Amino acid sequence: MNCIVVDDDVTARLIIKKLCADFNEITVLEEFDSAIEAIKYLNSNEVDLIFLDIHMPAFSGFDFIQTLKSPPKIILTTSDKNFALQAFEYDCILDYLVKPITKTRFNKSLQKLSSLKEAKTSTNVKIPSKEGSDFIYVSVERRLVKIDIPNICFVEAKGDYISIKTDSKSYIVHSTLKKIEDKLPSSLFLRIHRSFIINVSEIVDIEDNSVLIQKSVIPISRSNKSELMRRLNLL
Repeated sequence: MNCIVVDDDVTARLIIKKLCADFNEITVLEEFDSAIEAIKYLNSNEVDLIFLDIHMPAFSGFDFIQTLKSPPKIILTTSDKNFALQAFEYDCILDYLVKPITKTRFNKSLQKLSSLKEAKTSTNVKIPSKEGSDFIYVSVERRLVKIDIPNICFVEAKGDYISIKTDSKSYIVHSTLKKIEDKLPSSLFLRIHRSFIINVSEIVDIEDNSVLIQKSVIPISRSNKSELMRRLNLL
């Protein structure tokens, strides 16, 4: 089972890694002192478990969880007992460890994980998770920007980057169209061209092989035009 440790306290990270070393089935792939760097890593890597601190500069553990469309199991670590109730509002949170973390308490937490894994295997039933959030976070110039999904008008591929156009602003992000397509609800968004994903509700006009969204004329590929027509409520 692969995991990462996200905590701005280097001592806390060392303790968790040392405790994990006693479990052969746990492999710590990476450690991060900031949530932003961890999010970048998770954009291209999958893990089974995250040890996550709640209190981190500029970006809390709960903010971090909200950026994950399909979060793995998470064990929260914190010096504050007052967030326990809020923590268990999230299906992905397995346990809540209060610092300083003892070996006995850590072992109990890992036993929960093992029991959950065994139950899931024996019943062959997926444990339900929360529905996707109505916003995403994107990395722009070394900071994370929150974008409300309904406000996205369209997304355009530009080489190694994408341009996210909202109703008030544009954001240039180092990512691919495929990655953001996976994060956007298919009920609202449609890829109409190899370089464009549009918010169908933002269409102002359709003419020949293009659509008008705000003041932008966006091409429609032949292969995607029929799907667009099907999605629209045509009179």
